[in-house]
Amino acid sequence: MKAMVLAAGVGSRLDPLTSDVPKPLVPVANFPVMQHLLQLLQRHNIENVVANLHYLPEKLIEYFGDGSRLGMNLNFRMEEKLSGDAGGVRFCSDFLKDGTFVVLMGDLLTDIDISYVVAQHKAKGALASIALKKVDDVSRFGVAVLDQDGFIKGFQEKPKKEEALSNLASTGIYVLEPAVFDHIPREGDYGFGRQLFPKLVQNNLPVLGVEVGTYWSDVGTIEQYWNSNLEVLNRKLKVDLPGYGSTIVNGHNLYLADGARLDNGVVVEGNVMVGRGARIASGVRLIGNVVIGDGAVVEAGCELKDTVLWSDVKVSRDTKLNDSVVASCGVVNVFDHPKSAKRATGPAVKTQAPLHAGACV
Repeated sequence: MKAMVLAAGVGSRLDPLTSDVPKPLVPVANFPVMQHLLQLLQRHNIENVVANLHYLPEKLIEYFGDGSRLGMNLNFRMEEKLSGDAGGVRFCSDFLKDGTFVVLMGDLLTDIDISYVVAQHKAKGALASIALKKVDDVSRFGVAVLDQDGFIKGFQEKPKKEEALSNLASTGIYVLEPAVFDHIPREGDYGFGRQLFPKLVQNNLPVLGVEVGTYWSDVGTIEQYWNSNLEVLNRKLKVDLPGYGSTIVNGHNLYLADGARLDNGVVVEGNVMVGRGARIASGVRLIGNVVIGDGAVVEAGCELKDTVLWSDVKVSRDTKLNDSVVASCGVVNVFDHPKSAKRATGPAVKTQAPLHAGACV
């Protein structure tokens, strides 16, 4: 079986994190979000994958290559003009049209049982299947209304709670038959949620809803991105972390990559991940949930709480960071976004100018 990862989006809601990094490459627990998706597909024996590209395509190609490093066959297609998510799949139809295939949005984090969704799709003879997840706040999502056999009979777009006929939202994971291309216009913008799926349902074609109960989120906003990192450390999401060992320190999860160094006197008061070659100096306090990227340096006297550091960042001595993401673009406070560095205090925080790899906070 083949799969497609939709990786062409600009990721404007993640700006400034995506100012010089394409959204599929933003790191969650020190690995690109797209790598987590590819490893998920591989766990379900799906190793032939295509991805459409548009924004900063060379960076994705440079990182993933042909996929052989991950034990996969990965193809990239450059989409010069974006044409919607269904249009992006149409753009890669020559790769996908020889059998049942899976589509995943490129900003997802999930440990969904893809094999179960595929099995339900085939057993019930669906043309298209949508993996659905119960949500608490239906006003933020489009929801699907199912019949007694699990087929979708209608949709509601972000209904009020009192008007909602369902609390099952699309996860952005689909299983499709090649015949679906017969229902997508040959050119022009075309989307799954507002166009293709409602059209199929209206024409009484079999569109199945498959409810899943596993972890699912996306990294579509700064807060969601930050929170997803923390949830990996809390083991709410099952992901592969190659090159990392884990242990328990003071009742918390500590993940150390090869070559990571914590000096004596580092105080661990939460779940912590330290990347390859990173160094944490004596006297540093790591509180709550903290991700420290490859090659990062945290000097003595610093205090990091619920913070994500990208690779090669240097945090100068006595700096305090709280609820922050420190990326190649600068310091982004999660709850004060788009104001930068508002909750970073100490002598190292002199300006709000952008950071670059290896710069000080």
